[in-house]
Amino acid sequence: MRISSRPSLSLIGSFRQHYREVRAAARTFTDSGLTVTSPPICRIVSQGPEFVRFESDPPESSDHDLQAATLAKIFTSDLVYVVNPGGYIGRTTAYELGRVHERGMAVYYAEPPKDLPIAVPEGTVVDARRLVEIITGGGRGPAPVRRPRVSAQPTADIVIFTIRSEQLRTLLVRRGNEPYRGRLALPGGFVRAGESLEDTAKRELQEETGLTGSGIRLEQLHTYSRPDRDPRGRVISTAFLAVMPDPPEVTGASDAHEADWVEVEESLWGPNSSLAFDHGEILRYGLERARTRLEHTTVATAFCDDLFTITDLRKVYEAVWGHELNPGNFHRKVVEERSGFVLKTNKVRRSGQGKPPVLFRRGTADLLYPPMLRGRRTP
Repeated sequence: MRISSRPSLSLIGSFRQHYREVRAAARTFTDSGLTVTSPPICRIVSQGPEFVRFESDPPESSDHDLQAATLAKIFTSDLVYVVNPGGYIGRTTAYELGRVHERGMAVYYAEPPKDLPIAVPEGTVVDARRLVEIITGGGRGPAPVRRPRVSAQPTADIVIFTIRSEQLRTLLVRRGNEPYRGRLALPGGFVRAGESLEDTAKRELQEETGLTGSGIRLEQLHTYSRPDRDPRGRVISTAFLAVMPDPPEVTGASDAHEADWVEVEESLWGPNSSLAFDHGEILRYGLERARTRLEHTTVATAFCDDLFTITDLRKVYEAVWGHELNPGNFHRKVVEERSGFVLKTNKVRRSGQGKPPVLFRRGTADLLYPPMLRGRRTP
């Protein structure tokens, strides 16, 4: 089937590198009576950390808002044209293409794409003038192919780590409903109308465990979309990561039979380690992310109280990395070499005999340079 005589197009590509080519292609389409839905053909005012900003963009919009608005415009188009000189497909373009293919939209390319793990149908690599002829019926060529739309339900799952009794623990619930009734799982659930993924994560935390998410900083961890990951149908989950010092006790509620802070090694590799869905994979990924973050950032202080000793901080590293560290070397690296990692206070912790240890608080640095490499790794 051919699309209407005056279809709309969206152009995607690297606006940082190839905006001149994008504008040239857009001019070809508009001069032929076609509508270019995205991008706005106007001046680029700044090169943001993730996306360029156009003169017409609201100045207060975040990168996330800009991408969401761009995708909304792309999805209303009849087809997509990829402007990719030299075959270049950047990270953002690859992401947008993935979303476009999920919706079965027709896609054409200015040049054969390089390193793109999707099928490129024959006849869809054309220049802008040739594409005008094809989609307006003025020349021979394949009509845009519309692929079946993929319907999926979004969910949010949460990986929260804390340290208790010098052990790294994670928050798990025991499922009260099918599927996987009675199995341990990460807290989480389906997105409701009007909710963001972050809102869903915080709501599910409170409903399933009684833990309020108001003071918890959630970091997006990864998105899981394997078609068979949930026996109820196509479910795509975004996992979040958080750390907490001294968390409260939790209680199962809603569709969770019980909730508890469970030792991570037991959850992943113990005799009863079979988590529901693909939550074992998510937990392992979260553990590796936490271990890596301790190497390169000051996030270890988030496991500690406001005031802590260097021994307290070292035990965080030992619990997360899974092996002991040399106390002297650790103290030297943290206090002497890591400017801004921790700040010494004039307070001490008085407990028992001997010289009371000095208390520290979190410093101003967020990144560690050079990094605190973990050395020997655990499975």
